[in-house]
Amino acid sequence: MSENKSHELFLALWHSADQLRSKMEASEFQSYILGLVFYKYLSDKLLTESTEMIDHKGTDLDEALVNYTKLYTTKDATLSTDYSLSPELTFQSLLHEIDDQTFQREHLQQALSEIEQSNIAYKDIFGDLDLSSNELGAFPEKKNETIANIMKEFRQLNLSEYQGDVLGDAYEYLINQFAAISGKKTGEFYTPHQMNNILSHIAILGKEKTKKFTIYDPTMGSGSLLLNVKKYSDEPTGINYVGQELNTSTYNLARMNFLLHDVPVEQQTLRNGDTLDKDWPESPEEHQFDAVVMNPPYAVKNWNKSALEVSDPRFEIAGVLPPNTKGDFAFLLHGYHHLKEDGTMVILLPHGVLFRGAAEGTIRQKLLENGAIDAVIGLPSNLLHNTSIPTVAIVLKKNRTNKDVLFIDASQEFDKHGFKVTLNDKHVEKIIETYKERKSQDKYAYLASFEEIVENDFNLNIPRYVDTFKKEEVSLKDISASLSDTEKELDKVNKELAQALQQLQVETAHEESLSGFIKYISK
Repeated sequence: MSENKSHELFLALWHSADQLRSKMEASEFQSYILGLVFYKYLSDKLLTESTEMIDHKGTDLDEALVNYTKLYTTKDATLSTDYSLSPELTFQSLLHEIDDQTFQREHLQQALSEIEQSNIAYKDIFGDLDLSSNELGAFPEKKNETIANIMKEFRQLNLSEYQGDVLGDAYEYLINQFAAISGKKTGEFYTPHQMNNILSHIAILGKEKTKKFTIYDPTMGSGSLLLNVKKYSDEPTGINYVGQELNTSTYNLARMNFLLHDVPVEQQTLRNGDTLDKDWPESPEEHQFDAVVMNPPYAVKNWNKSALEVSDPRFEIAGVLPPNTKGDFAFLLHGYHHLKEDGTMVILLPHGVLFRGAAEGTIRQKLLENGAIDAVIGLPSNLLHNTSIPTVAIVLKKNRTNKDVLFIDASQEFDKHGFKVTLNDKHVEKIIETYKERKSQDKYAYLASFEEIVENDFNLNIPRYVDTFKKEEVSLKDISASLSDTEKELDKVNKELAQALQQLQVETAHEESLSGFIKYISK
């Protein structure tokens, strides 16, 4: 598929949001856009497959609707899809109703409900698409018009035509755009793709050819970080994805994201739940994974709502509980607990976990003494949508033969577009290659021995290990020229001030003082 066609898809999907921009916040209208895109994809897939079964010729969606109606009513064949939808409730049929001015939101609600009820895998997946919301309009007619206008934006698209990850990537493009314009409200559920590339690539290193690879994200958000790992796998059809998300709306978004990326239901185990409140997954056969990736919410307060104890298997390695005022290490220990003995975990956290003391200092020391921390990678500020703070990617492993730690300071290498900061492919590649080589590089990376870390009291603050200070070359000639220019400017200003002061009229008692000051600055 051409890059132009993919770009057209991205723009068409994004322009559909214009119908709602003036009515509600991006964090609210994303549910409508993303939900309708998913519904159209499911509908178009049914129509296209029915046509292929009948004549194997490419047709437009109106012709495909005729073929689908014939198959559906005569039950001549069974389609491969794992959901069902009546012909009159397909997206294309509803577009005809819009053209005939007979469309009602209730018909769309019927269509969504039929999909949800056809397979447990789709249960409540459209739960956030509230077609009765007053944000759509004050009156039923206005609500109908708003939804109809969004649907018409998709008229020229046959979403079943986009193969591979093209449609899934377009969906993530939408999620990224919503995250960018709504900041904290949406951004915490989406990790920008450059950071995804770093975390997921490191997580699968050395296991690219593994036929049965398992990956777990306990705070999966929209699922983008989990899905990204297949870009680096030679056996993408053998990956099993396990993820958990606390926010129900975001959990449904992840479910759609997986299906749009053509991940079969049997390869995904997704759950709506609180990762820290209760350990999951619990069954022995699903308990540990080849890779764990995480971008959890930062500094979560009151995370220990269930009064968990140190005896909880997730926290036993540390011997203490993370502070209830900051859940950073709670997420880290949870993920590490679910890592296989030969697995790799990569987690994105704020820099405070590298140097904060008390319980966090104890946890950090225990992890280092166990050789669990493999690398610390400092990243630039303003990369994430929901925070401007710089973040750090921490790589953890089990059963390492030594306890050294590789430090990479990638915080100064980025592209800047106004206030927006991004990493390009070369930046990402340099980080990955540096991690793989595991060697010190001047001003960029340092391989610290365990003894050095002990000397630093188990403080992992990156500047302690990577010296990025650059001496400025000083030119005496330039300094002299600058001083000369400064003196000339000062002389000019003093003369102008003296002239202005001479125009002043002061009391006789102050004339001598003023005259002396004028002489001083006129020298």
